[in-house]
Amino acid sequence: MSRPRLEELDAAGLDPRSGELLVVLTWLVLDDVVDDDADRKAALRRAMLVLAAGGDPHRELDHDTVAAVRLADELDAPERRATLAEALAGLAAEAAGLETVSEALATLQAEPDLAWRTLALALLADELADE
Repeated sequence: MSRPRLEELDAAGLDPRSGELLVVLTWLVLDDVVDDDADRKAALRRAMLVLAAGGDPHRELDHDTVAAVRLADELDAPERRATLAEALAGLAAEAAGLETVSEALATLQAEPDLAWRTLALALLADELADE
């Protein structure tokens, strides 16, 4: 991870609990957590179908979006959650001194379920960006 990227996020003026900041932070560690490409692609494909069935797949998403909840549930595994916790801890160490980013990372670390759902949102956002 590059410190300049974290500094840019810190200076962006986002609220530490904003969904946007939380998603970006989990996106930064995404590949460390869900590395099984076939498993990831299959789960994302199903989530995108659920998202499309609910209307415009490019609409605003949040932690309670059905596709995000289902994706989070499908990919959930203790070892993945542990990897996410480790990755967020590493990111927090790198973000030392950056008030907003550090607070956001502390929130994700203190609320593992929120962090896991946020990871699912980051996966969906990444998939939508590729379209």
